Amino acid sequence: MTKTTRTTRIRTLTRLTVANRVSAAYLALVGGAMAVAAAEPLFATGPDASLIWVWPALFTFPAFGFVAWLGEAGWDGDAPTWFFVGGIVLSALVQSLALGAVWRTLRGRRGDRTHHLTTAN
Repeated sequence: MTKTTRTTRIRTLTRLTVANRVSAAYLALVGGAMAVAAAEPLFATGPDASLIWVWPALFTFPAFGFVAWLGEAGWDGDAPTWFFVGGIVLSALVQSLALGAVWRTLRGRRGDRTHHLTTAN
């Protein structure tokens, strides 16, 4: 694989992951949920304050389900916080890539349909 091919693939993956409307909105949602969850201990002192981390995990769920399973299997349920936070970030990026690919596919089909309609006229 040449350096140009590798660079092109990296650019394509980056565009699909962060440089489209759907992926950017999804990452903003997950990032906002993580920011609120990280700031929650500053404002809440109750015993249920840590439950706020359920929201970022739910926003990244089906991919985060695999991370949770790995944490359960690897640390017998006592996985460190860095593992789960990193898992949320990684899950969000993987799902953002999938959303970007679906978005590009749907936009491509719409563009093909419009192209066919204009050439048939």
